[in-house]
Amino acid sequence: MPPASLRIRFVVPGNVRHNSGGNVYNAALAAELTALGADVETCPLDGAWPGGSARDRRRLARLLCTATPGSVTLVDSLLACGAPDELEAAAAAGQRVWVLLHMPLPEHPERERRALQAAAGVICISRSAAAGIRARHGLDGIRVALPGTAPAALAAGSLSAGSGVPHFIAVAALLPNKDQMLLLAALSRLTDLPWTASLIGSDTADPAYAAQLRAEVDGLGLTRRLSIPGELRGPALDAEWGAADLSLLISRAETYGLVVTESLARGVPVLVREGTGAVEALAAGTLKDTLHGGPFGPPPDEVPESDLPESELPGAAVGLGTDPAPLADLLRRWLSEPGLRQRWRDAAAAARGRLPGWDATARTVLESLATGTADSGKTDSAG
Repeated sequence: MPPASLRIRFVVPGNVRHNSGGNVYNAALAAELTALGADVETCPLDGAWPGGSARDRRRLARLLCTATPGSVTLVDSLLACGAPDELEAAAAAGQRVWVLLHMPLPEHPERERRALQAAAGVICISRSAAAGIRARHGLDGIRVALPGTAPAALAAGSLSAGSGVPHFIAVAALLPNKDQMLLLAALSRLTDLPWTASLIGSDTADPAYAAQLRAEVDGLGLTRRLSIPGELRGPALDAEWGAADLSLLISRAETYGLVVTESLARGVPVLVREGTGAVEALAAGTLKDTLHGGPFGPPPDEVPESDLPESELPGAAVGLGTDPAPLADLLRRWLSEPGLRQRWRDAAAAARGRLPGWDATARTVLESLATGTADSGKTDSAG
């Protein structure tokens, strides 16, 4: 077991103010590391990340180079991967700086490569992200600490009594990457069937896109079926989860998709997009995932799409481009087949009991940070 008294400076972005998966992960990790006895100093850093201005990067450099002797710094990849000069300077100064990789930086591969190679180690939040980083940059020794899941009440859903109208829930910031516009297009093809939906997430992260979505709801004539209440917290969000029958996350890119396991924690099945890290999250808590080492097992060389039989998955992964038809077809099937709805619901309830908590995430991170630089995640110089 690593020393619980390890001193950790945790540098996180201060400019992401909506309830993102990264923010949830960082806050839960800091709390659980503290509960394990680590001395955690969380340092939010505003700035135009990734990359930041010259002033932003100077502030980051000061944080990285002034850590207490004997401590370790863990820096969010949103800051780190666009600031390789600052990580290289910290390494030259003898500082132990680890990178917590939430999302890759594909637009700037050379910056990302240099930053990760300068780090004392790299921790990815999914096995698919670790495999991608290894393939792009030739890095080895990457650690994986998948998100934990907070316990949650089992959702009753609108269909529990057999007489309710099916209710879809899509919990994600209103951003183009989350592709709510495609979801609206799919739902507009299903108006001959009963359903309601809520698109819940920050409407301040991209106000123009949020306005477009609301205008599209009006234009498609869905105002009586579909609500866009903005970001919800506390009892209001709990009430939406409690009424949910199916959760939807069709982002174009996801490293993992924390909302997927948040859905499963409530026994709510999920539809995700093929080819994203959300497919990995969909298999979390399945018996196969447990037998293969669980979410904290070593990352494979490649992470294939889930090959679980459909009957064992708590939902499905759907292949999507710009055409809403595949999503609409699958939703129509779910709405029309009670047996399918029950199979997905049963699989979600089974997965719910196997999901790891945030304490497991924190133990994995703590053990990684305590190993020193001998197994630092730097091997050949490919990339």
